[in-house]
Amino acid sequence: MPHQITVARAAIIEATLDDVALPSLRPGEALLKIQQFAITANNVTYAAIGEAFGYWDFFPASAERGIVPVWGHATVIDAGDTQLTTGERIYGYLPMATHLVVQPAVTGAGSFVDTSAHRAARAAVYNQYRRLNGDPGHVPGGEDLRSVFEPLFLTSFLIEAMFRRHRWYGAKRLIVTSASSKTAIALAYVARAASPEIERVGLTSAHNIDFVERTGLYDKVLGYDELDELGELEAEASVSVDFAGNGATLARVHVAVGDDLKYSCLVGVTDWRNRGGFGEREMTGPKPVLFFAPDHVATMISESGSKGFQLAVAERWLGFAKNAAQLVKVAPIEGLIHVIPAWVAAVKGQTRADTAIIVHI
Repeated sequence: MPHQITVARAAIIEATLDDVALPSLRPGEALLKIQQFAITANNVTYAAIGEAFGYWDFFPASAERGIVPVWGHATVIDAGDTQLTTGERIYGYLPMATHLVVQPAVTGAGSFVDTSAHRAARAAVYNQYRRLNGDPGHVPGGEDLRSVFEPLFLTSFLIEAMFRRHRWYGAKRLIVTSASSKTAIALAYVARAASPEIERVGLTSAHNIDFVERTGLYDKVLGYDELDELGELEAEASVSVDFAGNGATLARVHVAVGDDLKYSCLVGVTDWRNRGGFGEREMTGPKPVLFFAPDHVATMISESGSKGFQLAVAERWLGFAKNAAQLVKVAPIEGLIHVIPAWVAAVKGQTRADTAIIVHI
C-alpha cells in the first residue's frame, strides 16, 4: 500500500502516516518509487516557512496539511510513454512518501525536469532531477551522504559564489551561526577551498563545540555564550551568515562586530521556534538580507550556462564528498512508518549534529 506523511501546516510537529492510492498515469507521466531520503534541519526549514515560500505546493496535500519536501533517490518503476527508462535511478526533490508521479522533460542523459503544472510557477532548481547513469555528481555507494549534504552543499556553494562575486564586500572574516549545521559545515568547506584568505569563525551551542572543532573547517569556534568575544578579535571587515534564524542571536552578532560588519546574510532557520523578529528588532550595522538560493542559481546559469553551472557544482561537490563520511555517522531508519519519531526529534532540534538520519523505504 502506498503511503505518505503529512504534517499540520500550522503545527509542523504534528505528523501522520496516511494511506494513498496510486493514480493512473496520464500521457507524458512516469511513476517513481522512492528508495531513500534524508531528514535534516533543512527539511524543518521547508516546513517552517512553507506558506511564505510555497514549499507546500510541490507535493500538494490539503489546505490544512502539507507534505514535507525531502532530498533523496528513487527508481522509475513505470516510464509510461516518456523518455525515461523503467528501472533507472534518479536523485532529486521528493515528497516524504513512497511514490511520486512526474511529468518529465528530458534535458540530457544526466537530467530531466518535472513539468507538472502545479510546479511550473515554483523555483526551477527544485524541479530538476539527476539521472544517475549520466550524472557527473553521482558517487556509487555515496547515495546516503549525497541525500544529507548535497542540497545543503548547493546552498553553501551559491553563498560563497555570491560573496566572491562581490569580492566579499571587502571582508576578511566570515562569521557563521549554527556552525554545527550541515549547511554551515558545507559553507566552511567551500570557503576554505575557494577563498582560503577568508578567516572562518563558527558560532554554535556549547554542547556542539567539540564536534565543530573536530571538523577542522573553522579557524575559530565560539559558543553562543562567548559571542561577545567577537568584539575582542583583531579588527577585520566581516560578513555574517545566519543559519539559526534566531533574531536575538543575530542582533548580538551585529552589536559585537559593530562597524566591521559589512554584510549580513540570512539563510536558514535551524532555531525555527525563535525565528523572525528581524524587521521589528533594532539591528546595528547592515540590514540582514535574505538569501534565496534559486535566484542565485539563475544568476550563475546566466553567467556560465546550465551545463557549466552543473559541472562547477559537481566538481566542488566531489571534493567535499570525499570528506563527508568523516563528518557524520549515518543513522538508518527502515520504513516510512518509523519516520514520524525522527521528524518530531528534528522539529524539536534534538537530532545530534554528528548524525545523519536516512530513511530507507
